[in-house]
Amino acid sequence: MTAFPQTAFHHLEQQLKLLKLGGMLITIEQRIQQAEDGHLGYLDFLELLLEDEIERRTNHRLSLRIARARFDQVQTFEGFDFGADPSLPTKQIRDLATCRFLERRASLLICGPVGAGKTHIARALGVEACRRGYTVLFTKTARLLRDLAGGHADGTWEHRFRPYLRADVLILDDFAMQDFTGSQAEDLYQLIDERVGRSSLIVTSNRSPQDWYPLFPNPVLAESILDRLAGAAHQLTLTGKSYRPRLRPTADSESSSLPDTRTRAPARRSASPTSFGGGADDPVA
Repeated sequence: MTAFPQTAFHHLEQQLKLLKLGGMLITIEQRIQQAEDGHLGYLDFLELLLEDEIERRTNHRLSLRIARARFDQVQTFEGFDFGADPSLPTKQIRDLATCRFLERRASLLICGPVGAGKTHIARALGVEACRRGYTVLFTKTARLLRDLAGGHADGTWEHRFRPYLRADVLILDDFAMQDFTGSQAEDLYQLIDERVGRSSLIVTSNRSPQDWYPLFPNPVLAESILDRLAGAAHQLTLTGKSYRPRLRPTADSESSSLPDTRTRAPARRSASPTSFGGGADDPVA
């Protein structure tokens, strides 16, 4: 690249920062080189710089949305092994991953045994929602109930409750793991009643909805919650066995992890799959 006067470059840098276009500085030297090599005209040069800035801002906003979602672990469909379970409803999962159900402010129940991939799918749907500009909040159901119980105790319930209504998509993981107290059931009713039809809920559970009734102390409240949530939501049912036993280290894998001092030829690196249809990581719930 032709030497660019440092004073001129410094002046350009200050102007770009003043206009909050500092992201252009990351690629400007590459674009100048492309222009000097005759690959870019004036308009092409400007268009590429603007695209670089748009991409930087888009990635920055996505990073913020994912951070604010409070995922306990970020998982995506690129890392989901769709071929591991022949009974997996792949077509339905792919359809849900388009997030069209979020456009209709619909909700989703993901049910299945422990380790079948429910939480991975829920997290991945949350990331897809973030990519499409939705605000997302992820929480374990038990954590939400503890938070609201603290609000009852110290008089901050309204303040604590409000964030669970603000997000476009609220993900409740591990719903209906154990019996609910009367206060917890009322909190859940308030939450579901406020959200259903106005914004989306994604709920994962080891139990099917018909098995939730005995967990609520008040059958009328249970019926109201089930009617609002299960009655109008999409349902994704996973029936496969747990993936977790496959993730446990075996004797062979443990022995292979020991240092090997033998001289070997370098192993050929294979490309890791990154497409939507496959991934290297097994889904775990």
